[in-house]
Amino acid sequence: MIRLHHVSKVFGEGSGRVAALADVSFTIEKGEFVALYGASGAGKTTLLRLLYRDELPSEGEIEVAGLDVTELRRSSVAGLRRAMGIVFQDAKLLPARTVFENVAFVLKVLGTPRREITTRALASLKAVGLSSRAQNYPHQLSQGEAQRASLARALVKSPALLLADEPTGNLDDEIAAEILDLMKGIWLQGTTVFLATHQARVASELQTRTLTLVGGELLKDEG
Repeated sequence: MIRLHHVSKVFGEGSGRVAALADVSFTIEKGEFVALYGASGAGKTTLLRLLYRDELPSEGEIEVAGLDVTELRRSSVAGLRRAMGIVFQDAKLLPARTVFENVAFVLKVLGTPRREITTRALASLKAVGLSSRAQNYPHQLSQGEAQRASLARALVKSPALLLADEPTGNLDDEIAAEILDLMKGIWLQGTTVFLATHQARVASELQTRTLTLVGGELLKDEG
C-alpha cells in the first residue's frame, strides 16, 4: 500500500537548507494500522504531504496504492487522492457549508449521482455519530464534533487508505479516545490507516506498529 525507499526532503538552498526527512525507508502493507510518532518538527507532516503529492521528495522513491508518486503526472494527482481519505488536526471544514454539505461536496466533485450522494453522506455522518448535526455549520460544532465531521468527509468515498495528521492534537483525552476508537473501527473494516501524532500516550494506546521519527530520521519501527 505504501513504500518509501531512501526518501529525503530538503527545504531551502545554500546556508538556509533544512533537512525535513533524511533517508527514510519503510513499507506499510494493505490493511495495516500504523502510527507515525515524533515531536513537533520531526518531519511527520512533511512525510504525509509526500504521500498525497503535496510535496515531492528531494531524493528517493515513493509508491502509494501501486502508483509511483514521484513520477506521477500532475494531471493524475487527483486520481491518487481519490484512493485516500485525509484528516487534518484543524478539520479544515468549509465554513459556509453545513456539515452535510461538507461531506457531500466530496462526492459532488467525484461526479457521484445526486441520489447516491445524499444516501452516502448521511450514512457517513451516522457512522461517526453526527446525524443530529447534519444541518449545523462548522462554527456551531465542538472541536470533537468538527473532527468527527472531517472524518466523515474522508470516509464518504470509501478510501482504501486513510491518512490522519495529528487528528487528536487539539482534543481532550476523552474525545481523543473516541476519535481513535472510530479510526480503529474503520481499520477493522479493511481500510489501511496511517496516523501521525506527537503524543506518546496516543501512540502507546493504539497498541499497533509505530514508526518513530526524530529530526527527520526514522529511528524505530516497532510492533
